[in-house]
Amino acid sequence: MIHKERIEYLNSKTIQKGDYILYWIQASPRSHYNHALEYAIEKANELKKPLVTYFGISKDFPNANYRHYYFLIQGLKETALSLKKRNIHMVLLQENPAKGAIELSKNAVLTITDRGYLKIQREWREKVASAIECPLIQVETNVIVPVQTASPKEEYSAGTIRKKIQRELDYFMVPVQERSLEKNSLDFDLKTNSKLDSKKFDLENLKKSVKKLELKDNVGPSIFQGGTKNALQIFHSFIENKLDKFEDLRNDPSEDYLSNMSPYLHFGQISPLYLALEVSKIESPGKDSFLEELIIRRELSMNLAHYNDNYDRFDCLPNWAKKTLLEHQNDIREYSYTLEELETAKTHDPYWNAAQREMVITGKMHGYMRMYWGKKILEWTNDPRNAYDIAVYLNDKYEIDGRDPNGYTGVAWCFGKHDRAWKEREIFGKVRYMNANGLKRKFKIEKYVDRINQLEQN
Repeated sequence: MIHKERIEYLNSKTIQKGDYILYWIQASPRSHYNHALEYAIEKANELKKPLVTYFGISKDFPNANYRHYYFLIQGLKETALSLKKRNIHMVLLQENPAKGAIELSKNAVLTITDRGYLKIQREWREKVASAIECPLIQVETNVIVPVQTASPKEEYSAGTIRKKIQRELDYFMVPVQERSLEKNSLDFDLKTNSKLDSKKFDLENLKKSVKKLELKDNVGPSIFQGGTKNALQIFHSFIENKLDKFEDLRNDPSEDYLSNMSPYLHFGQISPLYLALEVSKIESPGKDSFLEELIIRRELSMNLAHYNDNYDRFDCLPNWAKKTLLEHQNDIREYSYTLEELETAKTHDPYWNAAQREMVITGKMHGYMRMYWGKKILEWTNDPRNAYDIAVYLNDKYEIDGRDPNGYTGVAWCFGKHDRAWKEREIFGKVRYMNANGLKRKFKIEKYVDRINQLEQN
């Protein structure tokens, strides 16, 4: 079942004469548990047309580098193969996503797309919606409760959005039915102009293909391998071996009890609905904590990105947080570091350095350490606005799940977003404070440092 609340017409154009249905894959490049794909198949069967899927790879995506593209393209290679097994044609172009969608929509009866929440993704959809002559239909498949259904406004905290989402869950927690395409699209002769043909992206040699993008900032690949199959393997291993202890140990950086789903969720390679349905079947002490993070916390971040255009900037913070931080910006710092010193993990704090190195080496930092990491950047940087920009820059550059509403919300939380005012203190004002003594008291934090040292040596 594809709920009507997931479906939105982005223009008022009527169905035109054309050769195929186009699914412009924007934020959900997967064939598994994808509402937008299944809706496109449904429309193709209804109108008795072939289905063409399209993904545009632009080297100009803000803050994306070799690490991100390599992970993305690993997933795209798998998606192309899985679509082929379902007799669905896929066009992969080295092209601005919107430009390619506009060109391919010229011969489309209608165009369907999924939904990303970043400003650039909204701009692409708006550009395509106004430029094409056929309908552009958006199908939301990267959240469980559609953003506007969950709330018509920006929410203050997890506490204010939780009940709104929970009352919708029974309605939206419905499995996605996989449909069969009646008209084999693999035999379809897609007539494109020579300009588009020259931009076809080769998936056979990934390193060579990514190199052709001529990326300026080549951060090396992470330890994670992209693709839905890898996501499913990691997830089911998590259920079997870690879920029962997730509630107690998820915040302990000295242990490894995270699901590691955030990179795959960021790239749309795994469905949050699938994850939620699978965990909901299990009687486990970790179930509620996992669903809280997957649904409430994650979809709170989509709420922020949708309703606040400053989601990646200091200005997204609540007024009390901005006021208190700016009032304390001239407080004396015991330690102060440059961006270069932070990026190369050259601070006095071995725990912070380990967290930074973990992110650089693996492409993912432990969630609890990311909170500590962000708090210390605030503490060690004279201007809180500059501190905010540094945290976003480093997170976007090295995290596989950077450049994401969830990542931006995580940074914002370190500066007071979705939190309450605490007792006033130097530098932080009324923003929540964290220190190394707390790490020592709660965890075997030296074990975490040793683990990162071993990673670095390997």
